[in-house]
Amino acid sequence: MNSNSAPRLFHVYAPRRQFLRQLAVGSAMFAVPGLFAQQLTLTPRQTEGPFYPDKLPLDTDNDLVVVNDSLTPAVGEITWLGGRLLTASGSPIRNATIEIWQCDSTGVYLHSKDSGTGKKRDTNFQCFGRFVTSTSGEYVFRTIKPVPYPGRTPHIHVAVKLKGKKELVSQCYIKGHPGNEKDGVWKGIKDQRQRDAVTVDFAPLAGSQAGELSARWDLVMGLTPELT
Repeated sequence: MNSNSAPRLFHVYAPRRQFLRQLAVGSAMFAVPGLFAQQLTLTPRQTEGPFYPDKLPLDTDNDLVVVNDSLTPAVGEITWLGGRLLTASGSPIRNATIEIWQCDSTGVYLHSKDSGTGKKRDTNFQCFGRFVTSTSGEYVFRTIKPVPYPGRTPHIHVAVKLKGKKELVSQCYIKGHPGNEKDGVWKGIKDQRQRDAVTVDFAPLAGSQAGELSARWDLVMGLTPELT
């Protein structure tokens, strides 16, 4: 399945539409001319960390909950994570490749050197996914709510690639999680506006009968002319 395809399971289409409607409502403000008297807050650059997959999975689509055609989903709270990739002036950035990676529900990354919690990795969780932004800059992933990793608060890594080059690497965090205040990487963001920009509300997805969550994370980049 290519990176722009919808998740493959028929029964997830309705929740996906519900999430995309939420994105559309939140995105409407970006279509208002002159709305941004000031520039948007740039997404802070953060460490890639040591566990970007050293061997990518065969399945790298935007549905991390199901690997290939498996009938067994990953363990965890299913979360629809999405938003828009924007310039500081609010213009959408299209045809950018967005990658996310995170540990599974037991705290293990898809990396040969990660001992994690010492537990066996959930092989039904993809741990890594890709998506190419639409003309409106939108992206979407179906994943799980992040869990704590030894020494870290729950987080999801992101990389934005333009013309094959990583132009932004960052992380997102759960709004209100008690582990944030103890996390050196999160606390390392000194600008409160930038810290708020990566601290995301994981809320119940409206209309979902399966208890799925919704998390909106808009990514804002300062771009040079040759990259726009």
